[in-house]
Amino acid sequence: MASDMNDYFNKKKSEGGGFKNSHSGGNSGGPKGPQMPNLNFNFGGGKAALMYFVIAIVVMLILAKPFIIIQEGERGILSTNGKYQEQALLPGLHFIIPVIQKVYTVDTKVRIINYASRIETNSHSSGIISKPAITVLDKRGLPVSIELTVQYRLNAQFAAQTISNWGFSWEDKIINPVVRDVVRNVVGKYDAESIPVMRNTIATAIEEGIRKNIKSLKNSPVILQSIQLRDIILPEKVKAQIERVQLAKQQVQQAEQEVQRAKQEALKRAAEARGIAEKARIEAQGKADAVTIEANAKAKANVLIAKSLTTKLLELEQMKVQNKFNEALQVNKDAKIFLTPGGSTPNIWVDTKDIKKRTTAR
Repeated sequence: MASDMNDYFNKKKSEGGGFKNSHSGGNSGGPKGPQMPNLNFNFGGGKAALMYFVIAIVVMLILAKPFIIIQEGERGILSTNGKYQEQALLPGLHFIIPVIQKVYTVDTKVRIINYASRIETNSHSSGIISKPAITVLDKRGLPVSIELTVQYRLNAQFAAQTISNWGFSWEDKIINPVVRDVVRNVVGKYDAESIPVMRNTIATAIEEGIRKNIKSLKNSPVILQSIQLRDIILPEKVKAQIERVQLAKQQVQQAEQEVQRAKQEALKRAAEARGIAEKARIEAQGKADAVTIEANAKAKANVLIAKSLTTKLLELEQMKVQNKFNEALQVNKDAKIFLTPGGSTPNIWVDTKDIKKRTTAR
């Protein structure tokens, strides 16, 4: 092709003496315009063909892209002529046959489905999916909305089998139907009024039911991380009824507390009265015991004194008393003295000068 082009330009040059200037007005005697350079495209037949072939191969490789890079947290599903390979491709560089083979990447990181009344922005790229809250009929047919958060991830070990069996929309075919079915079965057993009270029991039953259903699937396509019951939305009339019941319970509890408080006060007063009575009894008993002890002591003393008295001792005591009388008569000579027979009782005298003064000697 390059040789043909050279022949063409050489022929034109020989015929016209080169290209004429377009501004010359066709006058051959005028100044000539710029001449077309003589281009030589003859690179040699073999080398040119090889170069074109290499360029074609490079372009084909760039366009066909016979390799793929699997990122961490992903798996590659290799399809050969439409048939999936059983073993998923691990993270790293993998070479494929263009046109014949194709690789589909699937996410194996933790993903989240939020069942909520307020639909948030649905972001599949970040692994967060928002769905409407699950509406359930209670035991009496009243509508109840359940808000859940389910955390899960694709089982990387059986990723190829899962995609082969369930397709790339496996979440809507596995997670969503199971969650909704289990929630309806569990919540439908309760009355709307009792659901808030049984919240923990219901949350446990929902989690156990979802795990059991997912685990029963072939090849365990999904690994559940957590299932959280976030909120229970009741009808307005049920809410009002629950509030009335709770208010009545609070009033009953308050009355019971007041009764208990009154009982405690009565018991306290009774205990104080018993304490005062016991104190008085102890004090009286102490006084009585003291009198008894004193009387017993005097009695014992009298017994000891009586045993110690003799005739001679009594005579001696009488003599001492008589001496005191004599001393008294020396001071008061007008005194009258009464002597008792035998001297067994005290002698008494009366001062006639001052009748108010009386003296008794023992």
